[in-house]
Amino acid sequence: MSDVFINYRTGDEESAATLIARELVRRFGRDHIFFASDSIELGHRFPAELDGAAEKCDALIAVIGPRWAEVPGPDGRPALEAEQDWTRREIRTALDRGILVIPVLVGKATRIDRVVLPKDLRELADCQYKRFDHRNSDADLAVLGDALARQLPELLEVDRDAPAARDRAKSKSRKGSAKDAGHSRMRTRDVEQRVRGGIGNLNGDLGTFVNEPQGPVNTGPGPQYNAPHFEGDNTGVQFTAGDNSSTVHQRFKRERRPSDDRR
Repeated sequence: MSDVFINYRTGDEESAATLIARELVRRFGRDHIFFASDSIELGHRFPAELDGAAEKCDALIAVIGPRWAEVPGPDGRPALEAEQDWTRREIRTALDRGILVIPVLVGKATRIDRVVLPKDLRELADCQYKRFDHRNSDADLAVLGDALARQLPELLEVDRDAPAARDRAKSKSRKGSAKDAGHSRMRTRDVEQRVRGGIGNLNGDLGTFVNEPQGPVNTGPGPQYNAPHFEGDNTGVQFTAGDNSSTVHQRFKRERRPSDDRR
């Protein structure tokens, strides 16, 4: 029984489909990967073989290139519009069965638009996809194989790259931890910079902070009275009352000079 069915359209990125099939065969073995041109024996009836494989597989990879929805069928119209189109039939069978379906977008293929899909394939647009670039093929194939091994226990048991996959998973975990630590340091630094800026509120239980005040400050409800010293001819009282949002009032009076001051 083939665990993974490679679905593709003739006339649209057959080369990418071939690369994907060969790599998965190398990694998991020929018995676990169905690729029509390699898996159907000479003389066997391909309609029955295709239908049987689509009915039994545990996952389907839909290889989708830029022309996937445009390649014409025998009547000149897009092949995708024909209900008996093999590419469409295979995907429809997988979606109806509820198995794992992974769209692989090749090259300049854009995210699948539900509008261009026939009604029976629209669920394909909801499936999380993987991008494949020929220039980054080794890394992209490794990611695809790792995803299949994680989700299909049968493949994990025969995975020839299991040690390398574990190393990649550990590396990814370390990078994620380092990224989270970096974000934490940035948040801490941001808070420190805001604290240095003066008066404000901090989230959590820290409450209100006041940094380097130059005089008495009222940070809550209730009156506050300040009696600063003023040099020169003016003396008086400055006071603030209320919840720290009212007006500061000042009252000044002329200081009496000594009688011998003739100025």
